[in-house]
Amino acid sequence: MKSFINKLGFGVMGILAVLALFLLAMRFTDGPIAVFTGGPFTSGTTRDAPDDWSYLKERDLIEFQTMSPARSRVVWLAVHDSRLFIVSGYMNTRPGAIWKQWPHYIPDDDRIILRIDDNLYEQRLKRFVEGPEVQPVLNELSRKYFGGSQGLGSSASVTNGDTWMYEVVER
Repeated sequence: MKSFINKLGFGVMGILAVLALFLLAMRFTDGPIAVFTGGPFTSGTTRDAPDDWSYLKERDLIEFQTMSPARSRVVWLAVHDSRLFIVSGYMNTRPGAIWKQWPHYIPDDDRIILRIDDNLYEQRLKRFVEGPEVQPVLNELSRKYFGGSQGLGSSASVTNGDTWMYEVVER
């Protein structure tokens, strides 16, 4: 039995070591891979941002990079009135506190780079905690990702900090 427990312990330690090496290696990749945070973008063509983001209305995911730290990830998006929004939900939950680190970087440096179809757009994120756009953006996210159900909730979820909402704006 002791031999089995030792082998199991070494197996678990091996798996954790491989996972740690994988996550470390991801910091040096050209962008994220699926849900895993990646390194800074090293490919793509810098372009001027469009005035109208409506062409992304049915897009499920986009990549974006924070500048400090220089890390990239994929996120859900919403387009409302031709404006692009990125929302981070579950911010007041234990999984959100572990998984959702990028919103905490934005107050110190709100500059981001979007990578969409190999085009790079240098932008900023502007946080909303209230306003007329909050509920329509949440409704759009619910339509896209939750089949029309409440999904991320009402505007109260933004006001109380459960959901952090950002508009993508010019630098």
